[in-house]
Amino acid sequence: MSEATLTSKGQITIPVDIRKSMSIGPKDRLTFTPMPDGTVVMRAKTKSIRDLKGMLKPPQGVVVDISDMGMGGA
Repeated sequence: MSEATLTSKGQITIPVDIRKSMSIGPKDRLTFTPMPDGTVVMRAKTKSIRDLKGMLKPPQGVVVDISDMGMGGA
């Protein structure tokens, strides 16, 4: 189990084994989520929104050109 100490300025140093296991380094952002049971979940925000590109497959079926779509007008 790793341990860290909170400074008077509210700062901690994350132990090296935790940094390695989370693949985090300088300038990486972290989120802290308090849970109902009093524990806190720490997550590394190492992914970019751009990493989501290509995750969803296009739907199967009919392809409709945007010019053929009705835009609510008459």
